[in-house]
Amino acid sequence: MRETDLRIPVHLPAGEVEVSAACAIPDGAWALVAVAHGAGAGMRHPFLSGFVGALHEEGVAALRFTFPYLEAGRRMPGPAAHAIATWSAVEAVAEAQAAALPFWAAGKSYGGRMASMAAAESAISPAGLVYLGYPLHPPGNPDKARTAHLPDIAQPQLFVEGSNDPFIDPHDQFARAVASCRDAEIAWIEGGGHSFEVKGRKRSADEVGASIAAPVVEWIRRRSQRPAA
Repeated sequence: MRETDLRIPVHLPAGEVEVSAACAIPDGAWALVAVAHGAGAGMRHPFLSGFVGALHEEGVAALRFTFPYLEAGRRMPGPAAHAIATWSAVEAVAEAQAAALPFWAAGKSYGGRMASMAAAESAISPAGLVYLGYPLHPPGNPDKARTAHLPDIAQPQLFVEGSNDPFIDPHDQFARAVASCRDAEIAWIEGGGHSFEVKGRKRSADEVGASIAAPVVEWIRRRSQRPAA
């Protein structure tokens, strides 16, 4: 499905910047999901392209966007406040693009964590949040858990997680983090790593991304109390 390229203004402490975005709204769309990229890959990464394409096939509009650090050509993420401001700007654009559609926030790894921080600070007010591989802690370093803000989130949350993801090992720590949330569920991808790759299964990144859309759409339908088509 053809996407419309957008430029989103983001107000940062040093001044206003613009970031790239792309939006597509299928005929008969019943929800809009904003999708943020991970720390090391942009919004055009094949994984996200596959994921967004599968959302479109299910009648879900999608708005994907770039964080300011990557827009500026830097590899390392900037301050969390910059990402939170970006999420706030994205929600405003989503409202302008499709005011009649409920707004949901989703992100791969870093992008999802930044959405969670934005929601915890009430910088965004989505119908719910979806984390595609939540980075609970750096691999091998569970003492640096990124969980303190999760109980502050009022909206329902879906953690889509590979069972072999080193970012959530040990699993009991991850289970406690999810249990600390007000309203959260886990959709396990058996054998999946941090990018949902499964050892022994050869699939392209776009195929993997597309496969992750099904549990996300099912959850959004259920949480929206919308019957399947």
